Amino acid sequence: MQKNTYSLLKIENISAHVKSVSLQQNRYLSIAAKLVNNASPKVQPYMKLMRIDKPTGSWLLFWPCGWSIALAAPASSLPDLYMLALFGIGAFIMRGAGCTINDMWDQDIDKMAERTKDRPLVIGQITPKQSLIFLVGQLSLGLLILLQLNWYSVFLGASSLGLVIMYPLMKRITYWPQLILGMTFNWGALLGWSAIHGSCNWLICLPLYVAGICWTILYDTIYAHQDRIDDIRIGVKSTAIKFGENTKFYLSGFGIVMIASLITSGILTTQTWPYYTALGLIAAHINNQIYTLNINNPTDCMKKFVSNQNLGMILFIGIVLGNLMKKSILEKENEVKETRHQDIVLNEIKNRHNL
Repeated sequence: MQKNTYSLLKIENISAHVKSVSLQQNRYLSIAAKLVNNASPKVQPYMKLMRIDKPTGSWLLFWPCGWSIALAAPASSLPDLYMLALFGIGAFIMRGAGCTINDMWDQDIDKMAERTKDRPLVIGQITPKQSLIFLVGQLSLGLLILLQLNWYSVFLGASSLGLVIMYPLMKRITYWPQLILGMTFNWGALLGWSAIHGSCNWLICLPLYVAGICWTILYDTIYAHQDRIDDIRIGVKSTAIKFGENTKFYLSGFGIVMIASLITSGILTTQTWPYYTALGLIAAHINNQIYTLNINNPTDCMKKFVSNQNLGMILFIGIVLGNLMKKSILEKENEVKETRHQDIVLNEIKNRHNL
């Protein structure tokens, strides 16, 4: 009898603890998550399929576009606000489409992993046919956004669709699906510039693209460590499994290449001190992520992953402020050059008189 009473008390305590944790989690739910949770039962599964309740992915897709648009702005000018809005909407739609494609490919895998076993396609809230119709709608909206750009950008943007479709399959084939994700997620680094100038300046855009790819490998490897045990059991691959206990070493390498590539893009676009200050903050941010990372703690991995949306914003602000400073700095440099030139001319005149 005492045993049963003790067991009941233990269950009640556990239940109370679970409720307490649940209430605490609800308190910190994002606005996006609350929006999804309060949606009608018919709409909610589609919102979850698009990951509207998890907006970090949309920000991570948008920032390379924003960087490129900001770098393409004329000296002392703000980035094109219309283009930023257009690419923002496009990032939201295409990230949702990518999630739909991912879940369509991964139904059998998702049901075996703890973190993904409750996704709408897995639990039957949405049928494969419904998800396909929904995907067609998403891609149609994405195309509509793309058609607002010049034709060079339309063809450049359309050429990334193969990567979007191919990425979810890569975890079955290679330990480097994060590389393909990086190539996909950072296409906007090319597209943003061409949308402003009508074509890509590859000397500037390629280093920016490489920086974005390294960044994606970094944050998505951290993200993949949440599922490492399940992935090994299921038989799918990732850089988290590939790097294993040496993850911090490899991520440090990708962080260095990212910063070096951003410095290259900065030099080629004659960026000013706010840009390089932002790079210093980003380097510190990456160093802190890697140094404090606990790959065996899924909560810590998720926290580090989410923090990368702030990293993207830091670089964007650095580019914008750097651009705004360009004119005054260039004017000062020109004044110094003019003064030097005048001094040289005066010295030559004096030398002639002395002769």
